[in-house]
Formats: sequence, C-alpha cells, structure tokens
Amino acid sequence: MTRFLLPILIGATVGAALGYFGQCTSGTCPLTATWWRGAIFGALFGLVVAWPPSSVS
Repeated sequence: MTRFLLPILIGATVGAALGYFGQCTSGTCPLTATWWRGAIFGALFGLVVAWPPSSVS
C-alpha cells in the first residue's frame, strides 16, 4: 500500500503545483486549467510509475 501511496501523493502535489502556478490563460489546457485537474493527472501518473511491471514468463 505504501509503495503506491507515496508516488501518488508526490504526483498529485507536483500536478497541483503545475496547475496552480502554470495556469493557462484560456482555461482549455487539460493539465494546467485548474489545480485539482493537475492533481488528478499527477496522481494517475504517479500510480502508473509505481505500478509493478508484468512478469513475462
């Protein structure tokens, strides 16, 4: 559980910071339109990074 939680929290924090400080003026940029949308994308990216690779037999 901790293996997934830390990358998700780091991704969400970085995504929220990117969304807050890197706001797009038109509001149509998917990652930086709002801070919470950036946090969601960041958390998903953190989960993808933390997911274990499938073992190929």
